[in-house]
Amino acid sequence: MSSKAPACPVCGRPRVAKHRPFCSVRCAQRDLGHWLKGSYRIPTNEEPGDMDGGEEDGLDRED
Repeated sequence: MSSKAPACPVCGRPRVAKHRPFCSVRCAQRDLGHWLKGSYRIPTNEEPGDMDGGEEDGLDRED
């Protein structure tokens, strides 16, 4: 087994405690940019309209 320290998830270099889990401010900012742009998403088969909370949710509503 290897006893290497965990690597930075962005570039693979060794992590630095000050910027944990990243190696630098640059990698932390790159990761934040990925989140803000929506690059990190879980693929689904749902259509955008599937989450509208309409009649298909099993609840009977009377307005």
